[in-house]
Amino acid sequence: EVGELPLSTQARLLRVLESGEYIKVGSSKVQKTNVRIVAATNLDVQRAVAEGRFREDLYYRLNSANIHIPPLRERPEDVYMLFRKFAGDCADKYRMPPLELQDDARKMLEDYDWPGNIRQLKNIAEQISVIETNREITADTMKLYLPQNRIEKLPAIIKNKDQSRVFNNEREILYQVLFDMRQEINDMKKLLHGIMNGNITADFTAAVTHPADFRSDSFISAKQVPDSRLSNIPPIHIEHQVKPDIQDIDICEENVTLSLHDNEKEMIKKALLKHGGKRKNAAHDLKISERTLYRKIKEYELENN
Repeated sequence: EVGELPLSTQARLLRVLESGEYIKVGSSKVQKTNVRIVAATNLDVQRAVAEGRFREDLYYRLNSANIHIPPLRERPEDVYMLFRKFAGDCADKYRMPPLELQDDARKMLEDYDWPGNIRQLKNIAEQISVIETNREITADTMKLYLPQNRIEKLPAIIKNKDQSRVFNNEREILYQVLFDMRQEINDMKKLLHGIMNGNITADFTAAVTHPADFRSDSFISAKQVPDSRLSNIPPIHIEHQVKPDIQDIDICEENVTLSLHDNEKEMIKKALLKHGGKRKNAAHDLKISERTLYRKIKEYELENN
């Protein structure tokens, strides 16, 4: 599989092809060679060259005589012949009678899609040769060994492009919720600063009056809101509003962080108590490493608890 060679190995192979010289491992003597290279790959090499995953000079060196072998599904006339060859090799190896396919089994074999190509055909021939005691194979027997590509029939899972991570446990979900809350608090800070500075616009009134339309990452402008909706929005007078204290929000945010630390400390204490102070079992129960648990115990001063 020349398409899977690392770039460093490609460079070495290229030098051998260009100079006909090589050095054995552990030796310092240069030796000559006169060989022909037959390289095989199912990779789109030209695309790999364009993406920088395959050396262009090596590609043209190897591409002196290009032989395209179509997949097995495009040449069903070869399937039966190859099956007999593989089954015969297996019969000779294990000293057993060769397989005989009935017409319906042969047709099923030739109509199959063969996503695994020759390797899959060889594998199935060996399976049937070793497992089946009856050497005459029918379509019912052949059906047991041909996968039905069940993966293609499963419903597709559409991955959200905005999803940047997968949550593995409840703690990560909790952290993400708190991070989102912090982001929302920061957004509210900006809005409240705007109120206190007297920057009251239709943008803000639309966002406050219609919270369902408000997003922290995209602010609604007056041009995006229909006139009929804006006309029903009561004006906001800054002198009649109680100016919120931005410091209160900071205190709230600090309390959230402290609450998280308290909860984590309590969880560690309960885990240690549950396992009788055995830190290895406690770390396994908390889904964290022992090193992290030791650090947390020291951080929360739990050594003597």
